[in-house]
Amino acid sequence: MLYPELFKQLEAVRWNMDTDIPWDRFQPDLLTEEQAQTIKMNAITEWAALPATEMFLRDNRDDSDFSAFMSVWFFEEQKHSLVLMEYLRRFRPDLVPTEAELHEVRFEFDPAPALETLMLHFCGEVRLNHWYRRAAEWHSEPVIRAIYETLARDEARHGGAYLRYMKRALHKFGDEARAAFAKVGVLMASARRTAQALHPTNLHVNEKLFPRDTVQSRLPDPSWLEAWLDKQIQFDATWEKKVGERILHNLSLLFERSFASVQELNRYRKDLTLALAAAAKGPDAQPV
Repeated sequence: MLYPELFKQLEAVRWNMDTDIPWDRFQPDLLTEEQAQTIKMNAITEWAALPATEMFLRDNRDDSDFSAFMSVWFFEEQKHSLVLMEYLRRFRPDLVPTEAELHEVRFEFDPAPALETLMLHFCGEVRLNHWYRRAAEWHSEPVIRAIYETLARDEARHGGAYLRYMKRALHKFGDEARAAFAKVGVLMASARRTAQALHPTNLHVNEKLFPRDTVQSRLPDPSWLEAWLDKQIQFDATWEKKVGERILHNLSLLFERSFASVQELNRYRKDLTLALAAAAKGPDAQPV
């Protein structure tokens, strides 16, 4: 089981909201209205770890190890929402999200293949690490900069934990896991070619609720994410390239082969898909 070891590792570096955040360094003249509004939106977005955890527990009912790990991931992700709300409570209490605003992003996700969902959230942690690093650079107020730097480190550690479960899945499921990870990897490393940001909170997850079936669509300002990325933290092609490179690097290590581009990963995915289809037909199958 991975959960006991991951629990110890994450607990050893867990930060304390009262003592590890430099609240006394707050400089009110460096917090703009625009920046304060983005903190509120991020606080609500982080609250969506609640429905994500409910999804993980439902879709991994046969995996007690991973489900137990959710207790750590859920705690730390909800803490992200809490520290952003604490910042607002101290310095912009008029912008603290209401319970109704938080509850709005708690809705049911449709069942999805567990392996693909695992890879999706690994990529989401990689992307969020880079988003928060860029947000820390964009903000001018020192306390919120320190908070975003802290959250970015947490997201990197979470990505590492998901990667451990992906390695375990390779031993259990072989090419089935490789195909699932490669499929999602191609999608998530190709964000520069898509019209919207590719992150679990911005993907459609409930057909019956469409189009209000993404976390971002249920925020007080549904258009916030794109404006935050494009106009505020300016998450441009250079930063997108960094995200894609990290995904390809980790899949290269995971699969023990080099992927220099999304195109190489996609060719590998297609070869795996064909091999799995042939294996499913059996050795006596006749070519069409």
